[in-house]
Amino acid sequence: MKKVDMTNVQEAGSSTRLPAGAYICKITNVEDFTDKEYLKVSYDIAEGDFAGHFEAIRKDHSDWAWVGAYVKSYKAKALPMFKRFCSAVSGSNAGYVFDGNVNADEKTLIGKQIGLLLGEEEYYGNDGNKKTRLYVAREFSVDKLADQKVPALKTIKDDAPDGFQAADLAKEQLPFS
Repeated sequence: MKKVDMTNVQEAGSSTRLPAGAYICKITNVEDFTDKEYLKVSYDIAEGDFAGHFEAIRKDHSDWAWVGAYVKSYKAKALPMFKRFCSAVSGSNAGYVFDGNVNADEKTLIGKQIGLLLGEEEYYGNDGNKKTRLYVAREFSVDKLADQKVPALKTIKDDAPDGFQAADLAKEQLPFS
């Protein structure tokens, strides 16, 4: 093994997995990708037992750029979902309006509250094994927290079209690798 200096390395702690559910969140950062017409919205849990959950992860793993973040597209086809996002933020923050038009400065979203319904979905990891992760299923105004129902687990089929299996591929040597 190559020798490594761990003198100034803090040992990783154990983290609690955030369960699927409805949360009052705070928007911590927003980046606008105008060429692709989407906002990258970073958030964290604002209240309850899991407050600060994603900030704690980002502190230990600064290279995990997408932890506690998701994309909100404002392409023409996605405008109904973008409008739901705008309404959820506006409805969660008294006197604040974000409409993507007249009030469209994405940086004003930072620090605002929003309700997020987090669901779980399956995916294949780089090792070919089926895993689960959280995704933002829907935004809502924070006053609607009690009305939210956790969506069922989004599963993936074990066999893909044409017999392709991601798990099988991960076990094989690729001729071009």
